[in-house]
Amino acid sequence: MSPHRTYETVVGYFSQDDPKLAGGWIDLPPRFGLIDGSPESWYKFIASIQQLNIEAPSHVQYKVFFLGRHGEGYHNVAEEKYRKQAWDDYWSKLNGDGDLTWGPDPDLTSRGEGQADQANEAWKTEVLHGLPFPEKLYCSPLTRTIRTSQRTFKDINADGRKTTIVENIREIIGVHTCDKRRTRTYINQTFPEYSIEDGFAEEDELWRPDIRETEADVDVRVKAALDMIFENDKEQFISITTHGGFFGSFLRVTNHQLVYLPTGVVKATAEQFHSEQPYDTLKVEKC
Repeated sequence: MSPHRTYETVVGYFSQDDPKLAGGWIDLPPRFGLIDGSPESWYKFIASIQQLNIEAPSHVQYKVFFLGRHGEGYHNVAEEKYRKQAWDDYWSKLNGDGDLTWGPDPDLTSRGEGQADQANEAWKTEVLHGLPFPEKLYCSPLTRTIRTSQRTFKDINADGRKTTIVENIREIIGVHTCDKRRTRTYINQTFPEYSIEDGFAEEDELWRPDIRETEADVDVRVKAALDMIFENDKEQFISITTHGGFFGSFLRVTNHQLVYLPTGVVKATAEQFHSEQPYDTLKVEKC
């Protein structure tokens, strides 16, 4: 039986973790919301996270996540056009309306590309001020997230670190055609600079036209993604390019107050992992 694992957000580092923001929308603040505004803020933050891991008991780890939501896609435009109720009840089940095409697996709009470029500028600014480039990068298999990831990290990935595409990092699955992914072959041929996790099926075997995941279903999937990262990765700074549904579940799984992430915005957060089993006895493999 797998050991029981829990996650908790470490408050006090980032402004977006302030409980007073519960229920609100967050933007892309300076320093990704790092509260310390001193010139040495990132260096002090890195040292603090490293010290937490040094002092932590064997069953506890700390990691920093940069959660980026994809830029605006054509499905976002369609939902805004028809409003949420009509979108959920009818339009989301179609591939388009004769004007817009949003399924399956829509691309970014020009506005969405611009949002990803803004995230890129934010990363460039903070890297110059000491923010470490993520040691591991993960991405949803949907086209809008991969395109966002490409633009977000353009010209700043000096080591050429590959981003790994992971099935469990995708949007809420089912019914909405925009959330049906393309084939493994398409992803591999279109984005050859990306790695794809082992066991990734050729076809989308999870999407169903008549069944959509519940919040509980998504939480199980998101927790599995976190378990994979904490078990397999020794690295402390992790990037995930994902979706609003994944983001909301991440907050629930890590006991973070509910906030909303607009398209194209990045949220930074520090997380504590707690396992009943000492970390050094867990199987560790490099992705």
